Amino acid sequence: MIHVFIVDDSAVMRQLMGEIINHDRELKMIGSAPDPILAERKMKMNWPDVILLDVEMPKMDGITFLKKIMQERPTPIIMCSALTQKNTETTMEALASGAVDVIAKPTHGLADFINNQGVTQIIDAIKAAGKAKVKPMRYLSAESVRHNHSVDEVIPPPDPTELKPPITSDKVIAVGASTGGTEALTGFLSLLPPSTPPIVIVQHMPGKFTHAFAQRLDTITPHVVVEGETAMRLKSGHVYIAPGGRHMLVKRQGSDYYLEIRDGPLVSRHKPSVDVLFRSVAQSVGRNAIGVILTGMGDDGASGMLDMKQAGAINFAESESSCVVFGMPKEAIARGAVDKVFSLSNIPYQILKVLRC
Repeated sequence: MIHVFIVDDSAVMRQLMGEIINHDRELKMIGSAPDPILAERKMKMNWPDVILLDVEMPKMDGITFLKKIMQERPTPIIMCSALTQKNTETTMEALASGAVDVIAKPTHGLADFINNQGVTQIIDAIKAAGKAKVKPMRYLSAESVRHNHSVDEVIPPPDPTELKPPITSDKVIAVGASTGGTEALTGFLSLLPPSTPPIVIVQHMPGKFTHAFAQRLDTITPHVVVEGETAMRLKSGHVYIAPGGRHMLVKRQGSDYYLEIRDGPLVSRHKPSVDVLFRSVAQSVGRNAIGVILTGMGDDGASGMLDMKQAGAINFAESESSCVVFGMPKEAIARGAVDKVFSLSNIPYQILKVLRC
């Protein structure tokens, strides 16, 4: 049983989130508060396993309270934020400050939110957070997900008779991540030089937040980082983040690789899906690809990584010791899709060894 506490100044939102939490047998709401000051007093009597925290509140804003908790009593915290441009930068700051995830807060159409993707995504996020390993932080100044669609519905499996060997030796690095991935990707990219071959990434994140995430990575890593768009040609030293709410695929035209952004059903409960990206890389890049699967809950990426391995790619998985949630890497390893398992800080070094060969 995962005990959850809700901090939100909206009584309607506290009630809605409470009903969603108590709808699942593995979750239990143990309290709520309209502001962080009252929340801290209540939580001291019965400390929760997971905290759902609003961004903008009276008396103390969510970011300040998040930092306070992560310094004094580290606890998995999920930020709840409205999908507005104003809040994207704040949300990125929350993820950098120790929040394990961010979920979109419904601003209208509550009935549609409850009946469609909202409930399942919130429950999944809380369960992932309940398994997360958090550490003390130090600070410097529209489709139902009840159906688990196959990757085949977005990108069909290849016909072996139609597969053509690559006509280029250019490499592409494909990366998948979920819970805990925002900071894992920051560390991963920071350890790779700007001369690295193009890197394509799926990080599970709601729409609108991915653009801000790309901007943040562009500022703090040595790479040019952008949100992926259809027809973008892949270039060395560039990193392409899949846009939230759409799938990202790698295609080949002659000796060039380029992106295709495509709508479609949720695959492995996600859109963008790591499975979709990895399968497209298997088909378009083949043995010239390097696959990396990082921290995250669930099994998204395991099937696509196996496709990559069967196409001749070299695949790495993050070890349990450095994962916030050892779900996605564990599934990929179990399916025989992974060649080597290393801690997060060691994977970039191993990739550079492969590139030098």
